[in-house]
Amino acid sequence: MTEDTVKKPLASEGARHFLSRAAGFWTGPGRRTAWLWTGAALMLLLANLAVNVGINRWNKWFFDALEAKDGTTLRLALITIVALVAAGAAFAVGMVRCRMTLQVKWRQWVTEVLLARWLSDQRYYRLAITDEEQLNAEYRMADDVRMATEPVVEFAAGFINALLSAIAFVSILFVVGGGIALPIGGSSVWIPGYLAIAAVVYAACISLLTYLIGRPLVDHVAAKNEAEAQFRYELTRVRENAESIALIKGADDERDRLTETYADAVKRWMHVVRQNCHLTWILNSNSFFAPIVPLLLSAPKYLAGEMTLGSVMQAAAAFTAVLTALNWFAENFIRLAEWSASARRVQELNVALDQMDDEGEGTIGIAIENGSDQNIQLDDLSIVHRDGRVVIDDADITIKPGERVLLGGESGSGKSTLIRAIAGLWPWGEGRILLPPGAKVAFIPQRPYVPLGTLQDALAYPVEGALLSPDKAQAVLKDVGLGYLRDKLTSEEERWDQILSGGERQRIAFGRLLISEPDIIIMDEATAALDIDSEFRLMTLLFERLPKATIISVGHRPGLQELHSRLLTLQRRPSGGRIVQTKQRDRDAWKRLKGAAVRILRPRGRPPEGDAKT
Repeated sequence: MTEDTVKKPLASEGARHFLSRAAGFWTGPGRRTAWLWTGAALMLLLANLAVNVGINRWNKWFFDALEAKDGTTLRLALITIVALVAAGAAFAVGMVRCRMTLQVKWRQWVTEVLLARWLSDQRYYRLAITDEEQLNAEYRMADDVRMATEPVVEFAAGFINALLSAIAFVSILFVVGGGIALPIGGSSVWIPGYLAIAAVVYAACISLLTYLIGRPLVDHVAAKNEAEAQFRYELTRVRENAESIALIKGADDERDRLTETYADAVKRWMHVVRQNCHLTWILNSNSFFAPIVPLLLSAPKYLAGEMTLGSVMQAAAAFTAVLTALNWFAENFIRLAEWSASARRVQELNVALDQMDDEGEGTIGIAIENGSDQNIQLDDLSIVHRDGRVVIDDADITIKPGERVLLGGESGSGKSTLIRAIAGLWPWGEGRILLPPGAKVAFIPQRPYVPLGTLQDALAYPVEGALLSPDKAQAVLKDVGLGYLRDKLTSEEERWDQILSGGERQRIAFGRLLISEPDIIIMDEATAALDIDSEFRLMTLLFERLPKATIISVGHRPGLQELHSRLLTLQRRPSGGRIVQTKQRDRDAWKRLKGAAVRILRPRGRPPEGDAKT
């Protein structure tokens, strides 16, 4: 995922591609809801336009009556304007309801589609380990999706309203302003609808200037958003690694890094500030000058007696309405730039997910299939990094049901990569991995995931905690040495990922295994945070409770070899790692280990049930 393949094409087309994807809201399963609120919004826009045209006509009526000192007509005009204002307010409230509901529903649809793509086929995992551009997918889905959808509804409503208003009020200007004869040399030139033409020309000039001066703003806003996302990402990283940073006293280094990152964000912000200042010259000057233009243009005809005061005020209001409508682009250019930047960021995430799918059709060759028996078979398996570097070359291994296999080898030889491939998390390479049909596979990493919720939710994960009986949960906690937490099983939700130590989280992972009883267990340093005695106890407990489970684990402690029936060692070679079988043990060896565990552990005073906190 390089700069050329992702960012450069998106600089000109990202926003348009985002809209083409997001338009599925109006064509997919939820299109009925989408069109219901869209149709209601359009009807209210038309109703609001009718009110505005009515108010414009009211201006002529009111000022003509004022000029004629007609009190009866003035009183009737006051009653009429109250009714028009009330109707306009009601339509505006309805429009706010339709607009905001449409924004919420559309954002929900886009977010759900992105979440489904991100979370399926391990894309979230593959994106995390290959995120060279630091896409920060979570921020794009949380922040950029909102900023890429909400303004579009407002833009669409504003643009349609501007277009209809321009058509309506240009027509009014043609009728009310009429034509004018301009003396040129010794003759005169008749210009029909001169006020309408002047409004269109004036608005076109303002919009063109705004575009030319503000065009660089799009790239500046995109760069600013990237810097903001990077700053949030680094802040989150510091929070998640707070303990490690504090222990090694790395606060000064982190402060320097964060200060540097934020300084970059400030630098990019200043580019946006300067560009906004350039635009303000045009927009602010226009806001002062625009109301004066129609009065200056109408003055000759009013002084000549060809227009009444009411006609002048009606023409001025219509002229202002036309300018407002035709200057919609100029007035919203800054927001359009911000929207474009956010839309491009969402589209970059879409492109990254698309590229993973393309790789799946091309370079990804590891096939995980159902075998013909209960064995786990690695068939001509080669594993590579995403850049093509070979990690393991041509592995042919058969693991029988109930075997307990330990993967050894020096650090960086590819042990974790191999078990991730067996677990279906590492797709790059070729060959086949055959698993027993219908086998339930459990993967236990070194740092087990603990979700938000109660302790019972954490123990039952990924199954809903309410489905786990309290008696079963208490028994499992006691078995894995966490019995002292039994009273907190169903207490209020806590951040158990922060409360539990590393060893306690690993005990929770063993408890999940006892509850789910998988057929295949894959462990990556799953006991690294435990002391040797606790490791021995939990492993022998696992063998006793799940004697038929096939276990594949990675570990470095010498004692782990005695707990497994087979040792496979990964040896590094220039052409790629090679798997060598260096040890084969009797499958009934765990019975002898169980007896050894009893002799070793109990004399040390530890309760048989392992109920003391380590």
